[in-house]
Order: sequence, then C-alpha cells, then structure tokens
Amino acid sequence: MKKLILTLIFAAAFTTLSAQTETEKTVDNNDYNKWSVELAGGFNKPQRPMTSGYYTSTPSPYVIDLGARYMFNNKFGLKGDFGYNSFEGHSDSKSFDTKYYRVDLQAVANLGRIMNFETWTQSLGLLGHAGFGLSMLERKDPTYLKDRMGNFMAGVTGQIKLTDRIALTGDFTTILNAAQNATFDGATAGASRGFQGILFNGTVGLTVYLGKNAKHADWVTLIDKNVLALTDRVSNIENKMLDTDKDGVADYLDQEANTPDGMMVDTKGRSIDKNNNNVPDETEAYILENYGNKSDTTTVYDNELIKSLINGGYVAVYFDFDKSTPTNVSTEGTDFILTYLRNNPSASIDIIGHADELGRTAYNDKLSNARATNVKNTLVKANVDASRLNVIAAGEDTSVDKESVLARKLVRRVTFRVK
Repeated sequence: MKKLILTLIFAAAFTTLSAQTETEKTVDNNDYNKWSVELAGGFNKPQRPMTSGYYTSTPSPYVIDLGARYMFNNKFGLKGDFGYNSFEGHSDSKSFDTKYYRVDLQAVANLGRIMNFETWTQSLGLLGHAGFGLSMLERKDPTYLKDRMGNFMAGVTGQIKLTDRIALTGDFTTILNAAQNATFDGATAGASRGFQGILFNGTVGLTVYLGKNAKHADWVTLIDKNVLALTDRVSNIENKMLDTDKDGVADYLDQEANTPDGMMVDTKGRSIDKNNNNVPDETEAYILENYGNKSDTTTVYDNELIKSLINGGYVAVYFDFDKSTPTNVSTEGTDFILTYLRNNPSASIDIIGHADELGRTAYNDKLSNARATNVKNTLVKANVDASRLNVIAAGEDTSVDKESVLARKLVRRVTFRVK
C-alpha cells in the first residue's frame, strides 16, 4: 500500500514538473554579472583565394581582436567585436603586404553550462560563437586596393578562470568571406560570389568581467526556483513516508513512533489496547500468560521483562493541555503501577512528569512536577508508602515536533522507572 502511495505521489509531482516547463521559469537574474570585454592576439592563415606564387607563413602573424559581450543568461548572449589581420609574404613568396579589417555581431552559447561542466570542474569553460559582419581587405603598395565584402564567422573559445574577474582564453575561428573580389595577397582581382574566401584565426587572450556582483554568467549555475521548490516538496513527502518502527504506518501519521517489532497497531500506529490501561494487549497477554498469577489474571509478578516495559515508557499516564489531572482513560496506567507495587512490596519507583513545549519553560517545569505529584498522591491514597515514590519533574519534552497537535499529546504524560 505504501509503495502504491509513493508511486502516485511521484507521478503527480512529475506531472506538475512537466507542466511547469511550459511556463516561464522564475530565476533571479540580478545576482551575477552579464557584461565582459575581450582582448586577444595571435596568428592567422588565409586559405583562399591566393594568387599563384604568393603565400604566407603557416601560421602567419598577426591577429588582434577586441570585443564586448553581453549574456542574457548563463547560457546565451551576444557579442560585438572588431578584428584586424596582417598578411605578409613568406620568405620564398613574392612580396606583399595587405591588411584585413572586420566588424561582426555574433551569437554566443556557453557550451560549458549547456554540457554541465560544473559537475566535474569549476575553472574550465567553453564558448561557441557564430555571426555575420562586414570586412575589408586593403593594400597600399604598389597600387592602392580596397575590397569590401560580407563575412560569416564561427568558432570555439576555451576558457580558464583565473579569478572571478579574469579568464584566460584560447580561440579558433573560421571566417568565410562573401563576394570577395581580390585575393588575400592583393595581387589579383576577380569577382566571385558566395562564401569563397576562407581565413583561419587562432588567438590567445583575456576576458575581463564587468559588474558589481561576485560572479559572471559564464560561471554560475542557475536553478529554476519552481523546480527547486518541487524537489523540496518531493523530498519532504519521501521523509514523511518513512516508517521508522516498521509497523506499516508512515511516520507522519504514526502517533506511537517506537512500537515494538511485530506489535499489532491501529491506523494511527498505536499498539492495540482495548482495555485502555496503556499496555499493548499483546504485551499484556504475554505477561499474564507467562508471568501472571494463574488464580488472578490481573496480578503480575515482579520480573525483568515487566520492569523493562515500565522503564521503557510502555506504561504511562496522559494529560490534557495545561492540566495536571490525568485523562479518564489514562488512569489505567496508574492502576497498573499500583498493582505492580502491591505485588512487589520491596520495589520503589520514580514518577517522572513531562510537559510539551508550548508556554514558558519555567511554567512547564512546574506543570510537569504537578502532574507527577498528582499521580504520587493517587498512589499514596491507595496505601502505597510515600517513601517508595520519588517525584521527578523532567520539564519540556523536546523529542517531537512542537507544531504537531498529535505529537504534543504524546508528551503530556507521566512515566515510571522501577528502582
């Protein structure tokens, strides 16, 4: 039955989770920085078009890239950047010197967060970027040449977080030029369509994070608050469904959390006690059968088992809130102790009073003493010598949830300890 209940609860929980994914997530976007500036430099390799007999070193210096990036969240953003490339002939090439300028707007994806890098590292990251822009190839000698074109670029950027403000980066980018009229060496002009120009850039640089918060979006893991709340609710349900004493009743419904193994219980986890003497019927039947006076089944002889049951709290007297007079049904607990003392004239007991946590501690100490004294007076009136009875005020019982009405009922009691 308990497994069926758990199955239904989890089914309902995940149905709710699926529904929530269709709505806007509630995430606090004010606890991390979004802006950064990036500066990098490195090498390039123009692939084509190149005039026969003209070529650069592999790789060839040099590249400079300056950009600014804004992250909408910890996974996606936009980047605007300016790039400068210099192309010069290799020692075995015909001499040339051209410059390449570009400006681009790119979408950025934080691949490190998308692939959950945070599960295995806190200092390595990976960005992917792609976008379009405008570019220009320029040559000054021997004759001036300027070729304007569009471009598409895409690349990946590895990150090493040095501090919360600075990251070391390494980037590899491919640039495709559209309608490039001149070769990269500037020696030949011939109109072409499509993305015919190919250029590779490799750079190393630094990213500086801007903002007043401690961390940047590159390095934070956002949690959907709705999902977090649902997770907590499911966790609480799991905890409530625990059955510590294994009596078949979940802890949150169990009014008797320490039922002995194998004991029959009712729907509230309480040992069956039809005669309301605060001793479980099975225990009482066993005691009477094995240790009782065969001529008088209400009398129980002294033995270690009975003593351990009394000392274990299985015999108790209960009280209503703010009362020092026992409830009507719980007086049977006093009768049980009275019978025990009469059959064991050498025994003496501690009468231990308890109170719940509501109210002031000093008042509850007095109330626990009054409850224990009330029980003592009842036993004295039944001709038990007062010297055999020792009152102890235990005060507040903090072992249960003070917010639970049912739990508080269980600690408003008097227990006994045989000496």
